[in-house]
Amino acid sequence: MKNPAGIKAFGVHLRKIREQRGISQQELADIANVSKLTVQRTENAKYSVTLDVLLSFAHGLQIPLKELLDLDVPDELS
Repeated sequence: MKNPAGIKAFGVHLRKIREQRGISQQELADIANVSKLTVQRTENAKYSVTLDVLLSFAHGLQIPLKELLDLDVPDELS
């Protein structure tokens, strides 16, 4: 991974949004048409997602992609 701190920040942000909406990992996976493992690995910073998966997450969470990417970036990446 090229930016592990950024990937971790995204995973934390994704989990926060998902939990705020009361959606389980499996429900997000089903709506986004990805595996539950993809959701788990993304939230746990074990996987760097593609644009296609980002768009699917945004659709599944019913938010604009911009909101999904609006996260606190660690200082070393800003």
